[in-house]
Amino acid sequence: MSPADGAQYSRGVVGERDLAPSGADEMVRLVPLFAFGVAVLAVVVDRGSAIDFVLAAVPVVAFGVWAYVPGVPLPLVSVAVLVPVVAAQRSGHLEPLMFDLSLLGFVVGRWSKPLAAAVALGALTATTPVVVSVIQSPSQIRVAIWVLAVAFPWAIGRALARQADLAAQLDETRRELDRQALLSERRRIARDVHDFVGHGLAAMMLQVTSARHVLRRDPAAAEEALRSAEEVGRRSMQELRRTVSLLRNEEDRATDPVPAATEIPTLVEQARSGGLDIEFRLSGDLSQVPDGSGVALYRIVQEALANATRHAPRARTVLGVECGDGQVHLVADTVGPATAASQRPGYGLIGMRERAAALGGELAAGPTSDGWRVSCRLPLDGGVE
Repeated sequence: MSPADGAQYSRGVVGERDLAPSGADEMVRLVPLFAFGVAVLAVVVDRGSAIDFVLAAVPVVAFGVWAYVPGVPLPLVSVAVLVPVVAAQRSGHLEPLMFDLSLLGFVVGRWSKPLAAAVALGALTATTPVVVSVIQSPSQIRVAIWVLAVAFPWAIGRALARQADLAAQLDETRRELDRQALLSERRRIARDVHDFVGHGLAAMMLQVTSARHVLRRDPAAAEEALRSAEEVGRRSMQELRRTVSLLRNEEDRATDPVPAATEIPTLVEQARSGGLDIEFRLSGDLSQVPDGSGVALYRIVQEALANATRHAPRARTVLGVECGDGQVHLVADTVGPATAASQRPGYGLIGMRERAAALGGELAAGPTSDGWRVSCRLPLDGGVE
């Protein structure tokens, strides 16, 4: 939907003005044809003067202009229909022309957007038979029947207008849900790309930097650092392939599972082999953590350890995970000197908070008196991410 289309839709819903119906509305195209049929019926059944024939033709022209010329207001169309119809009834001839009132009642009920305008124009049209009965001498018109002939089509028109408005609102809601789903999917992909590519590249850069610093004075240490960088690169590629596979085909979930909470000890060992001073404390059984909470817990631990490695490589990190009482509690305390904080946006912290919030959990991260702490609680009944 373009901005212009959205603005036009909004004006129509709130009723700022009468909008000419779109050319795609086939009922609009039928209105002038019905008016023409009424005019033909009137002149065939009740032959009047030449002026009467002209009066019979004016509503047809008015409905035709409204149907095919954008922006023609309905009050002007109503006047162009009511005046000739009333004038044609002055002598009692062309009574079938009164069917134009029924047609007008349907039109103002269906296409007059503001309810107040629809009610006002409908009431004006419904009182027209009363006016006709007054100007005819003697009166030959059955007022009650013609009032009902206007009120009933008007009610049908309002029902169709309400249905059309609800359909438009439903369509707009569906579009908004699609946009929100797309935005949510983009955020999820951004989190995964940050976890896979960002962490892997950061670890590789640390190892390559270490190798460069000791290359001349300690070739063995440089080789070990490069070997670690190579291993990190392989793991990152495996993670990336797994993510691309999941995005391309849902069936791959059966053969290529997402990370689980039971893999956290392996993640800790990888961080320790990368040079991070870390102590891991586990209470409870990680296999009890369901898939949804397990993925989120794994990613949060991965981000916490990556941040500790990147910002406080010489500090000590104590990672505690406790499972029980229907929830899993994670605390990561990094104690020691830290490097200067980056001025770039903290997408990692944002991603951790989004993962926790998506499962109905909570996460807090911030500085302490002697370092940095990440604390997270997730329900053990979390859904699949």
